Amino acid sequence: KFNAMYGKGIIGGEKAILMKPLSYMNLSGGPIQEMSGYFKIDPETELIVIYDDIDLEPGQLRIRKKGSAGGHNGIKDIIRRLIRIRVGVGAKPKDWDLADFVLGHFSDSDRKLVDEGINDAAEAVEMILSEGVDAAMNKYNRKKPKN
Repeated sequence: KFNAMYGKGIIGGEKAILMKPLSYMNLSGGPIQEMSGYFKIDPETELIVIYDDIDLEPGQLRIRKKGSAGGHNGIKDIIRRLIRIRVGVGAKPKDWDLADFVLGHFSDSDRKLVDEGINDAAEAVEMILSEGVDAAMNKYNRKKPKN
């Protein structure tokens, strides 16, 4: 349904719907808009988008209430005024195609960092719901020390 995989549950004591669009990444706004309309979700106050970002080190998070799409074509297609959590995947190697890089495999060390980032993103969602976006930004928008 909605050209997406989704499921309902409870996060931080709040009803939640998790969704992964199955559309071409640059058209991910369509499934989100369709699902938001169906479930009567206010995208400005009830939607959090989590996505990969090559401008962040692997596993690094960046939480924002507003701002630009940062060159990410999939986010350009999604409503601009919403809470976003970016999970770093690192910069693409020189001479690599961007699509091959973001759809490829991580090195073992980067995989560990990205997995930590995914766990941090899940915890950040819980914090946003229980304590607010500013608390989550204060906790997670810090550079991780390099190992």
